[in-house]
Amino acid sequence: MTAARGGGGKGRHRRPGDQILRSSFFLMASTVTTAGLGFLFWVLVARYYSPSQVGLATSLISATSLISYLSLFGLNSTLIRFPASDLARNGQISQALALVTVTSCGVGAAYLAGLPLYGAKLLFMRDHPLLAAAFVLCCACAALNQLTDSVFISARQPEYNVIVDGLIQGLTKLALPVLLVGLGAVGIVGAAGGGYVVAVLASLLLMHRRLGFRFDFRVRGTRLREQLTYSVANYISSLLNLAPLLAFPLIVLQYLGAAAAGYYYVAFQIAGMLNSVAYSTGEALFAEASYDPSRFGALLRRSAAIITAIQLPAAAAVVFGSGLVLRLFGGTYASHAGPALQVLAVGALGVALNSWTSFGLKLTQQMRALVLSNIVYAVVAIALALLWAHRGLVWVGWAWGVGNVASGLVGLIPLVFVRHRTPGRGPLPGPGQPRAVEVQA
Repeated sequence: MTAARGGGGKGRHRRPGDQILRSSFFLMASTVTTAGLGFLFWVLVARYYSPSQVGLATSLISATSLISYLSLFGLNSTLIRFPASDLARNGQISQALALVTVTSCGVGAAYLAGLPLYGAKLLFMRDHPLLAAAFVLCCACAALNQLTDSVFISARQPEYNVIVDGLIQGLTKLALPVLLVGLGAVGIVGAAGGGYVVAVLASLLLMHRRLGFRFDFRVRGTRLREQLTYSVANYISSLLNLAPLLAFPLIVLQYLGAAAAGYYYVAFQIAGMLNSVAYSTGEALFAEASYDPSRFGALLRRSAAIITAIQLPAAAAVVFGSGLVLRLFGGTYASHAGPALQVLAVGALGVALNSWTSFGLKLTQQMRALVLSNIVYAVVAIALALLWAHRGLVWVGWAWGVGNVASGLVGLIPLVFVRHRTPGRGPLPGPGQPRAVEVQA
């Protein structure tokens, strides 16, 4: 699998600044295309389904997405940060795919089993065996899709994510809601799940044809055991990072009702396009600094400049144009979700800080600081959401933003400290090598 590491000769000779811009561009293009077709998907859903059906479906779709991240077990970061040699790369990816499949199925089943405790209104999905099996399948495919995205990012060929996530998955989702309208909330979930299934199949085909991937379950040289601590720390931080994403829709559903959950979800999806700027640039930083650790300082500063240059005007545009955008979903969405969208757009600046510091901490392998930062994020965001939810969606949005700002500031302290002590001189520590500076989280 020779393309997996360097992405071909052109990628090796491309200047670091050009490569991070290229990777950021394609990752943002993937997210924007996905979000754009997803936007059309929700416009279509809002026209054919009631707000209550949308609210129930969005709670399940949120759970599917979050379970997929949770099931990655940190392997998405490990495949980028510590790729195995060419001869063992297929084995590393194959074992990661198998582990993620088993984990996602187990976590999806556990989520359904626990619905009486936190989602009584969603029990219809658990009580029908076929629906329960379909939900677990969706969770598995969503997780595998995330993992294969990391394979393309590590190969420095994120353009394939545009094809898979942006076009294939998005167009599949867009074609299904009208066909499944008679199923109510289940039809919305089925349309989203169909997109995940098709995306995974397309990813595996592209990995086979473009990256030379073959399933290989031999363990020698895969480096997964050696990097177990790193993977587990990433997994714990992902758990904490995803907790608010899983909790917020349930909090809104419980305190404000199914219709409010639908309004919140639509606003959050639009705000997610803003958040994609920081996350895509952070992913590009992570891949490039892993490929050439000696450029870490320059890449860190360049990524911050890219995020600032795009995020600020984009957030302002959403704040002032929220009403116009939401009118595409219908008059009720514009009136009920508009103020919440404005708050979430402002909060995207906090998300940018949080994402940037998190990728920096993962690159410098300050895993205790990363976990601490995400503990602060989960505790502050969920506690404020529970405290403020009865006041309405705007206050839920403020809880989200404050949690991200608090987490970003906590993560910034050790990251800045390391940069002052090691101002870009020398490579990042590799696997099994001691760090030049030991920082207490």
